[in-house]
Amino acid sequence: MLSRACLLLTLAAAALAVGQEVPPDDHREVRGVTISCQTWGWEWGSDAMVEALREVRALGANWVLIHPYARIQNDGTVSSRRLKPNQAPKWLTRPLAEAHALGLKVALKPHLAYWGSRFSWRGEIGFEDDAAWGRFFRSYRAWFLSLVEQAGGVDAIVVGTELDRTLGHEAEWRGLIKDVRSRSKAPLTYAANWTHYTKVPFWDALDVIGVQAYFPLVAHQRLPSERELEQGWGKVLADLERYARKQRRRVLFTELGYNDSAKAAREPWAYQRGGPQADETQRRCYRVALDVLGKSDTVCGAFLWKWFPGDARGEDFLLSRPGVRKVLHEAWGKHAPK
Repeated sequence: MLSRACLLLTLAAAALAVGQEVPPDDHREVRGVTISCQTWGWEWGSDAMVEALREVRALGANWVLIHPYARIQNDGTVSSRRLKPNQAPKWLTRPLAEAHALGLKVALKPHLAYWGSRFSWRGEIGFEDDAAWGRFFRSYRAWFLSLVEQAGGVDAIVVGTELDRTLGHEAEWRGLIKDVRSRSKAPLTYAANWTHYTKVPFWDALDVIGVQAYFPLVAHQRLPSERELEQGWGKVLADLERYARKQRRRVLFTELGYNDSAKAAREPWAYQRGGPQADETQRRCYRVALDVLGKSDTVCGAFLWKWFPGDARGEDFLLSRPGVRKVLHEAWGKHAPK
């Protein structure tokens, strides 16, 4: 059997031999919140970020995640003006220090900004010739390793996010993972799209299976019952468990979110908001998901999508909405600081 301790969150993989005792650690099970931004990330270094960290901690969260951006160009070049050599920016160093002071751990997850390119989302990023592929992996490696080096105190690292068309380049990914391990002792994962987690050929080089968990749970658009949502998760978790056992890894949901939408259970990835009983659909989806995951031996937790420092007007997938806050506190509140 797999160890009940989440492989991502232990200090050494060797300590997770089957049947071995694992010391108590409140961070082993992830009650995580992704703290997003409305620009390119300067908000993570602001006073508003400190308040956001306090708010999610008060709900019972024990992990937060930030997702620095780099731009992807049509020719495969990955570039970012946000990082300077040997000069770690405040938007990276301050949230690490402030989160650790509050007892939170921090995960780092790269996002490629595809807007303005020919790609409509990250899963489409791919190229037709070897020169472009080489350019992509060289520039992605340079950016990401610089990010890892400047985030020296980070507690977990995601090496890539939803890059479906790159998965066939196994050697390049294994090389990057090796390079990251030479620079950081933090546990590693990759954030696979929910449709592609079985197509990742390098899970053995990572510490946990990472999944962007936008699984459809029902086939209709009316308000789902909690029983229907539980049945939907039952099917999802059965498939995940079979796969995880073969890989000898547990699963971490690197992203899990629901919009205030009548479609939230059928199309969790959809940006459209509203519709009949949208608010209750969102709350019910979160309530059942957190209840089911809290009982799972396969999934060691999730980073919920998403929270914003300061003003979040006009944003979607908001965890800070009063009804969703209440659901999170009901699920996690016993872990909140007294």
